[in-house]
Amino acid sequence: MKPIRAVAVLPTLFTLGNLVCGFFAIVVASRIAKSGTFDFVPAPRLETARQLIGSLDPTHNLMLCGTLIFIAMLFDTIDGQVARITRTTSDFGGQLDSLSDIVSFGVAPAYLLVKMCPQFTSVHREAVWAIAALFVSCAALRLARFNVETDENDDHGTFAGLPTPAAAAVIASTAMLSYSLRNEINFEAFIGYDYWLQRVMPPFTILLALLMVSRIPYPHTVTQLLRGKRSFAHLVAVVFALMALLTVRWYAIPMICFLYAAFPALRQMWSWIRRAKGTQVPDKAV
Repeated sequence: MKPIRAVAVLPTLFTLGNLVCGFFAIVVASRIAKSGTFDFVPAPRLETARQLIGSLDPTHNLMLCGTLIFIAMLFDTIDGQVARITRTTSDFGGQLDSLSDIVSFGVAPAYLLVKMCPQFTSVHREAVWAIAALFVSCAALRLARFNVETDENDDHGTFAGLPTPAAAAVIASTAMLSYSLRNEINFEAFIGYDYWLQRVMPPFTILLALLMVSRIPYPHTVTQLLRGKRSFAHLVAVVFALMALLTVRWYAIPMICFLYAAFPALRQMWSWIRRAKGTQVPDKAV
């Protein structure tokens, strides 16, 4: 056994920030009442951040849990960039990053899913916990495979399979959208949305789990959009996209997350169908 002689402090602190956000996301989600024991009522309006953090309202805590998962994603993005810029990448940092990711992007979103679907959970208790366990297991397998297959010469341009932060972002952004809809539309319409949300998300989470362990190529958005020198038009497009995202963030973020998860899979499926049609042998004329 070789003892560790030195550790890069700054990247490690960002990685631990990722872990802490994931831990507190679980804590916040655990404040929601036991599944099936409460009914949603119109959400009270809160004036301060302290009131929001201390609120026991279900959708407030769902939104806060989803926000913490997104903050963990920010830490996860920064720690790798800082390590590469300062040339302090190491096996220790890679292992710590994966351990943090399994909490923030495996356990936290899976637990959020259970709390986000109380009606589904009360009727299909074993099924929803099995789906959550499947999501966590596939996230762990995805991270372990990434650690084994990635080396220092990897350009980080694409991923093999849906990245765990992206899968977690789909669940987290849905919780955040639920909070926004509950406060901006009439309550009867929210009940209709919530009814379908609780029945669609568990089966869709199974698909997310399968996409994580698949070999479908997914683009590394940070690398392809921000790293290196780009044209002036590219910079202007990124700025306008960020402004639009900030303006309608509660609606744009879930849409972007769903499109990122679905589009490469649909493109790969279309490629398989075309390839299968191209390899079919035409029938011989009689």
